[in-house]
This record gives sequence, C-alpha cells and structure tokens, in this order.
Amino acid sequence: MTEHVNVLIVGGGLSGIGAGVHIQTGTPDKTFAILEARDAIGGTWDLFRYPGIRSDSDMYTLGFKFKPWTHAKAIADGHDILQYIQDTAAEHHLHDKIRLGHRVKRTTWSPSLSRWTVEIERGPERERVVMTCDFLFLCAGYYNYDAGFTPQFTGIDRFKGEVVHPQKWTSDIDHAGKRVVVIGSGATAVTLVPSMADKARHVTMLQRSPTYIMALPGEDAIANGLRAVLPATLAYDITRWKNVLLGMLFFSLSRRHPHFMKKLLIKGVQRFVGDKVDVSKHFTPSYNPWDQRVCAVPNADLFKALRKGTASVVTDHIETFTEKGIQLKSGEQLQADMVVTATGLDLLAFGGIEMVVDGQVVKPAETMSYKGMMLAGVPNMAYVVGYTNASWTLKADLTCEYVCRLLRHMDRLGVTQVEARRDPNVQEENWINFNSGYILRSLHLFPKQGDRKPWKLNQNYILDLFNLRLGAVDDGAVGFSGPSRASVQAQAEALSRQAA
Repeated sequence: MTEHVNVLIVGGGLSGIGAGVHIQTGTPDKTFAILEARDAIGGTWDLFRYPGIRSDSDMYTLGFKFKPWTHAKAIADGHDILQYIQDTAAEHHLHDKIRLGHRVKRTTWSPSLSRWTVEIERGPERERVVMTCDFLFLCAGYYNYDAGFTPQFTGIDRFKGEVVHPQKWTSDIDHAGKRVVVIGSGATAVTLVPSMADKARHVTMLQRSPTYIMALPGEDAIANGLRAVLPATLAYDITRWKNVLLGMLFFSLSRRHPHFMKKLLIKGVQRFVGDKVDVSKHFTPSYNPWDQRVCAVPNADLFKALRKGTASVVTDHIETFTEKGIQLKSGEQLQADMVVTATGLDLLAFGGIEMVVDGQVVKPAETMSYKGMMLAGVPNMAYVVGYTNASWTLKADLTCEYVCRLLRHMDRLGVTQVEARRDPNVQEENWINFNSGYILRSLHLFPKQGDRKPWKLNQNYILDLFNLRLGAVDDGAVGFSGPSRASVQAQAEALSRQAA
C-alpha cells in the first residue's frame, strides 16, 4: 500500500535533518519522512571530498539553533560538519524516518484529498515508488548534485594531464609532486590552493578577475572562553548572536560605505602578502564588497602559501588549453600536470522536481516567492533557501520554525490547505539580488520575488526573525481552505478500501 505521512521532507543534508528535528519537536503529532536521493545523509558535506573542504561560514551560525557547536574550530572542516549532521540525526532518532536512495521525480497535488502524490525512483534500479503527504517540505538546496559548472574551454581535449571538477573529486586523485592549476577565485578555489600546496610541486590559482578575500582566525577565542565558564548552550547562544550581529554590521557597512570597506579589505590582504603579490592586480575587485560573496580564509592560509612561494596567483583569460597546460590571452603559458576547474555550481530549482497543481506543471520562473519559503499558487508546500550574505542555517532554522507554526495554525482552524495568493499590485524583482556568476547564470530558472513584504526576500536575519518567528501566520497574503480534516480522512479511508 502507498505510504502516507503528514509531512514529507525532501533532502537529507543540513536543511533536511534540521527540518526533521523541527517537525518532530514543533509538531510532535505529525508523522514525517525524509527522502534523500543519495546513499548517505549530509548533503553538501558528504558530496564534496576535495582537499581542505570546509565551511566558509562560522559554525556558531552555520550550526543548528538547537545543537551547540562545541569544537574549538570556528571555521570547520568538512568531515567535522558531516559528523555534526550525523550526530544530530542519531541524537534525535531520525534514522528510521530517513529513506536513502529515494529520488523524487514528480509531485501532483490533489485538492479533493488535500495531499500530494509523490513519485519516487528508488535505488540504482530506479524502482518506482509512490508516497503521499499532506505537506511537502523541499530541503534539497538549489544546486545540481550530479554536476558542477564548467565553461567550454577551447582545446581542453588536447590537454594530456588530468582535469577534475571539485564536485567530482574522488579518493584516488593524487596531486603530490604535480604542477596544479586551479581555475577560479571563489570559496572552493581559495580552499583548494593552500590545501594542495603542501604536497604539490606548485599550485597556481588562475582567475579571470579578483575576488574579495578576508583572513579570519580559525578559532573563535571568545566562544572558546565562554564555553570554558558557561553551560554549552548559553555559550553557544551568546556566540551565535555575537557573530550574527557582527556579520550584519559588516554587510551593512559594505552597502553603505563600499569604498571604505574596499580599502579595508585590500589593506588586510596587503598586510599578509607584503610585496610577494601584486595586490592591485590580483586582489582588487572591480565590484563593491558583498555584490558577490566575500571569501573567508582561516588563519590566512592562502596568503601564507603565496608568501612561501608554494602557490601563486595569475589574473588573465584562457586562450586555449595545450598538450602541456594552458595558454593565456596575454601570451603567457602555464605548465600543468593537473587542472582543477573550481568554476562554480550548476543551480537547480527545487531539486529538479516536477510539481503539478490543477493539472498544470508549475514553472518556477513564472511564480513569486512568499517570505522566501513558499510559492504563490502552490498549496501545502514550503522550501528552504538560506542567506547569501550570512550562514545558510540561520534562514533554514527560521523557515522550519515557521512551517511548524503554520501547521499548528491549520490544525487550530481545522483546515487542510494553505496557499500563498499573489497580489497583482506587487512588482516583480529577481529572485536574489546578487551578482555572483552562478546566480546570474540561473536567475531565469527561479521564482521572482516582490518589491514589498511579504513577497520580498530579505537578506536580513533580524527582519526574518520578526517575520517568521514572531509575525502573524495569517497575514492576509495566505489563504486557508479545503475540506475538513475529518472529511479528508474519511475519503482517504474509502479510497484505501477500494484499492484493497
């Protein structure tokens, strides 16, 4: 028989495991399941295996609100983050709720039953499985786990060395003693370069244009000091708020005083690299801070590798790959045994799941997002998308809290359907106001946001705190309807008897 749950969570990474805990504690009367397409939980932190994989956000804000981060490192290694996720699932006994190897392909909304029918491919044989749920909670992030983004490089087939994308890194890849070129200048590239430099013959970071990079301490001395004298939860909460407020201040100053912040960031780089690197050429972006994400390097490890000479940076454009490396448009030749294409992510809206409402396939780009977590015209569905200017989990936690509030409100009203209803007076804006290449390449795939609340996608934790944790659930932009829970249950039981 078809399995039915009240809430079906899609995704078993940081967002999905967090959602499972929130649903379990915030709506204990609800049944739920977590579907994960891969063979292990952990999402990003299980998928990526490249050297040095780490967070670019501090763990006091990337960690869950309900589970203190107790390690000394604030900028954590990938394996420690994965362990944190696994420990969370174990502590809250989620493993019997998790279905591994379950890839959701299509969901269809039934208004008469107030439920989704979810079509799933299970395991390597892609066995077809069907589940139903009252509420669909999409927690699969927004990028394609199957492939990253790689530009079409001229002549790449001529190259005799090894080419690898970080998303496809495997344990048998060996860079020891090799000349490595890392293409890119984002968070992945600045992680790879110092991590590979210790074993490689030399590592070159090849970038088309500079990125803002800021050195941060690997450990938070205040957090470690507080944890030594206070209960872990209190120390964690204080540190979390400290880092939230500092992050918001940094972002606000970057928006209000971009020239000042630009000088401050560039001066910081100059202090670490001295005269070993041309900072004006390689670390002075043409855009303002936080037009794109600012990369963090713990303990200045990238800059130390540059000063030591085990790594270097080149700012140029690729003319063509050759048999022995890369020829640049300036005429310079980069010799390489291995090229790592740290060229970004391939974004995927809502995990590529096809959603059907009233017989029509939902086209995300033609919808508008409500509070950055629901879609106008799509009933009983929410999704998690984190911040671009702060830790992902800050927004994920608030979204999960709101979903629990929403479900409890529906129970109090005795209704079975909720739907955000688009206001025709609200003007459309791009889904995210951010200039990173991976975002700009994919804006056409994602829903629009509105020019005013509650249709505006805030990049502000304090605003979202008031809107999602403290604001009214019934704010006039959502409608509650549907048959009563009793009549839905009776109809479902009748259909079940017919099927039997």
